[in-house]
Amino acid sequence: MKSSALNSSGNAFPAPLIACDHLSCTYGNGTVIEGVDLSVHPGEFVGIVGPSGSGKTTLLKAMLGSIKASHGSVTRASGLSVAYVPQLETVDWNFPVTVGEVVGMSRPQKSWWPGSSSSERQAIEEVLERLGLGGLVQRHIRELSGGQQQRVFLARALIQKPDVLILDEPTAGIDVTTRHEILHVLADLNEGPPQGDGIAIVLTTHDLNGLAAHLPRLVCFNRTVIADGTPSEVLQPYFLERTFGAPMEVLQHGGMPIVLEQGSDELRLRLSRKGAS
Repeated sequence: MKSSALNSSGNAFPAPLIACDHLSCTYGNGTVIEGVDLSVHPGEFVGIVGPSGSGKTTLLKAMLGSIKASHGSVTRASGLSVAYVPQLETVDWNFPVTVGEVVGMSRPQKSWWPGSSSSERQAIEEVLERLGLGGLVQRHIRELSGGQQQRVFLARALIQKPDVLILDEPTAGIDVTTRHEILHVLADLNEGPPQGDGIAIVLTTHDLNGLAAHLPRLVCFNRTVIADGTPSEVLQPYFLERTFGAPMEVLQHGGMPIVLEQGSDELRLRLSRKGAS
């Protein structure tokens, strides 16, 4: 099943920004992802869901060009700018660096705060202000909340002015309120300013109900693409069992799919009571 790549006017998108064509990647003698056909078009917001060890991060790195294909190919549009936000758990938060320095590290000029020019400092301050981090330029990164830390790395990516933003588990390890904040920030970035186009976004997540169900396009992934479409099309018991290797039930609540694992009787009962009230 493929999602229809249409823009807001119902017209077909132009050529994809990133296209994986029967892509396979290996580590040593083992194949990590195999036969992946997946394209990302301008303006799309794509979530990739799958269990740990399913190859989601490998797929992202292949899209970035940091991992080479063993078979098939990854094609990126000419002149495409791609920015990457890693999992927060991979970051050393004791490294002696400030918010401004983290953001400035990604500047094309390769000059770090405070050695950057006045125009670079202004750009750093503007992107931090845009993400609600104004006034935190000199703050050490370990002093920030989880949501602020995630937004710092978003700022680090955005200052590159990317056409595509790729994020690996952006809501892992943060609370529900912060997760909603990050989702709203990403939705705003994808929508873009009134006078311009938004950023195409690709992210991985294991959060089926808190994040995946809210995205316009969803890909179930386990070594290869299992299903690709809207959450209502993709969050189906058959696709979820193939993806996660365990039976799951899907209920509709408030017009949205809710995924329940086996043994979720208490949650099922609470949802049925809400529906009856």
